[in-house]
Amino acid sequence: MQALEAHRKIALVSPYDHAFHGGVADHINSLAAQFREWGHTVKIVAPCKSADDIDDDDFIPMGRAVPIPSGGSIARVSFSVWLKPQIKQMLEREVFDVVHFHEPFAGLINRDMLSLVDPMQSTAIGTFHTYEGTRLYKIGAKHLAMPYFRMLQGRIAVSRPAYQFISRQFPGEYDIIPNGIQVDDFAHAEPFEHLKNDGMINLLFLGRMEKRKGLKHLLAAYSKLKWDWPNLRLLVVGGGNPDADSMRIISERNLQDVVFLGRVSDEDKFRYYKTADIYCAPATGKESFGIVLLEAMAAGVPIVASAIEGYSSVVKHGREGLLVPPKDEDALADAIAELLKDAALRRRLATAGMVQVQDYRWERVAQRVMDCYDSSRDAWLQAISQRVVGLQG
Repeated sequence: MQALEAHRKIALVSPYDHAFHGGVADHINSLAAQFREWGHTVKIVAPCKSADDIDDDDFIPMGRAVPIPSGGSIARVSFSVWLKPQIKQMLEREVFDVVHFHEPFAGLINRDMLSLVDPMQSTAIGTFHTYEGTRLYKIGAKHLAMPYFRMLQGRIAVSRPAYQFISRQFPGEYDIIPNGIQVDDFAHAEPFEHLKNDGMINLLFLGRMEKRKGLKHLLAAYSKLKWDWPNLRLLVVGGGNPDADSMRIISERNLQDVVFLGRVSDEDKFRYYKTADIYCAPATGKESFGIVLLEAMAAGVPIVASAIEGYSSVVKHGREGLLVPPKDEDALADAIAELLKDAALRRRLATAGMVQVQDYRWERVAQRVMDCYDSSRDAWLQAISQRVVGLQG
């Protein structure tokens, strides 16, 4: 539980359409919920296709967003140039103690709001979520963003890979504070009995149907395993449609017991993790963090994942899971087979994961963010004071 401290009014600002589920939106919602539980006032400011889609009385819609390709995915970002007067009025009306920007340089909402924040009144914090980011940095956009970067009084990166990327573009001091999860939601969920106790062994893939998530590599590995383990089943959870390569593998190899479940509710997501015997994350890259790995750990599921930077910062090979080279279907199949053969290893990895994931509880992560607010403000005020003294001298 957080120590008692002064009430704060906080704005959590996102450039992405808040009506669509995604890592940044989930992060903001969970951070807001924890701060509110501690008694702070939190407003979420973001574009939205329809405010009616958001079940939050303290949500402030700010324009609409358009879909653009980004890092192998689709980001829905606002590029409206007409919102600055509306943003100015909102800031004057709300008078925030902290304005916390997520992906500060994505879209125009963050840029316009950052330029309007009064640094003597509000602490401006930026969290950088992505790894590799936008190609615009490589063609000079970082020079346009540098003045806005200097307006940030505090900076957070969600992982070491995210820090390594953003600090190359914008050198400076950063706090590395990871994403959090609601551990108990996963730990206490009930499995789907009709899938858990029917004699089948369940592999679980959970993610959007995007090439970078690596489903086709898991399907190829699954096809190698199915002959020796005919009671093996692959549960595929996530929105979108499988790519052509995935469908070709299923058809050509006549794969059986591959169950596409589509997008599911949060409650069902918790239950599918608890239903799984092994969680598989075969992503090929461009992951700044492994939130799905934390979810599996919270549910007590052993993991086989790609040895990419975002995942390696969460799971250590042989401790909470087994890591294999990305796109290596033979290595992926061998790692899954190793767990299938060794129940004691599965239990050991699962137990280690349940211990490790406690550090990612939202109450711990949110406290670190709150501490960043305080230390960033103190450091900024001290720098201003020293500057004034220097001018006077």
